[in-house]
Amino acid sequence: MSLKDILSVGVSNGASDIHIKVGSIPLFRIDGEMVKSNFDTISIEDMDKFIEEMEIDSFLLDKLKKNRQVDVGYGIDNVGRFRVNIFYQRGTLAAIFRFIPFEIPSLDALNLPPVIGKIAMKPRGLVLVTGVTGSGKSTTLAAMVNLINKEKKKHIITIEDPIEFLHRDINSSIVQRQVGYDTVSFASGLKGALREDPDVILVGEMRDRETITTALEAVETGHLVMSTLHTKDATETINRIIASFDLSQQSQIRLELAATIEAVISQRLIPRIDGSGMVPAVEIMVATDFVRDAILDPEKSSNIKRSIEMNRDTHGTQTFDQSLLELYVNGLVDLEKAMEFATNPNDFALRARGVV
Repeated sequence: MSLKDILSVGVSNGASDIHIKVGSIPLFRIDGEMVKSNFDTISIEDMDKFIEEMEIDSFLLDKLKKNRQVDVGYGIDNVGRFRVNIFYQRGTLAAIFRFIPFEIPSLDALNLPPVIGKIAMKPRGLVLVTGVTGSGKSTTLAAMVNLINKEKKKHIITIEDPIEFLHRDINSSIVQRQVGYDTVSFASGLKGALREDPDVILVGEMRDRETITTALEAVETGHLVMSTLHTKDATETINRIIASFDLSQQSQIRLELAATIEAVISQRLIPRIDGSGMVPAVEIMVATDFVRDAILDPEKSSNIKRSIEMNRDTHGTQTFDQSLLELYVNGLVDLEKAMEFATNPNDFALRARGVV
């Protein structure tokens, strides 16, 4: 039993994640569910062999021993790349492998709304892709960067931890920097990027106040900045950014955010009705004047959702429930699953019954 065997079987069975830990058989996450594999129980010796098989360099091994966890990128020919979190549990090693295909999927292949392509073509502004872990944020951003790469002649800089999708120059020039190797932190890499003649900057995650502040500065100086947050929808995203700052700073941050935000794309992955994988339900907020005014005035934050609902025809915006209803009407998800992921399940059920 080799690590390559486990990962190959997992990928061939459609696993998005492969879980490996001492004392357990490998588990595959398939269509959101944890599924047992047919491999034997992993021993301490097996786990040590897997770590050797990955050929992790001494820098990351030292980081693992010091921090008791580490993120690494790992690739296998003819299988794919993986974002790997290696960590200790019960005093022994464990690892979660997130599958990343070599081929970057298009927005159409991901079943994402066409307006996301238009958002990617923005010359400047802040674009955030949000959602829980495993909701497809990195894949959507990779597809957006790939679209820019194909359609425009730009200089694109990504700052990632670790590097996931590998981009090659097509019409644009792409520089990919990994936190810990090529830059000390997201904030440091972002500050450096401003001196590296960028047009587009992708920051893997807006983890702290310093990164958010620098990202806003980058947008104000005329760049397109894309990043992620672990938030459930557009309203929470705006509130989370503002709440990252002290009360004395929040009025200024509201001004900067209202002037720079272009779009918030929030995702949830829903199992397809035919069992063939997952399909994204997507909320899309575009920064209209109505939205910018709602960001400026904390009393009007509820107007963000209202703007999303009202501007579907004119700006291509949509709420989660509007997206889910479309998926249901088109026969991609069943009613039970759609209700499970809906923001307002009861209202959704009434609308769905009205459509049928």
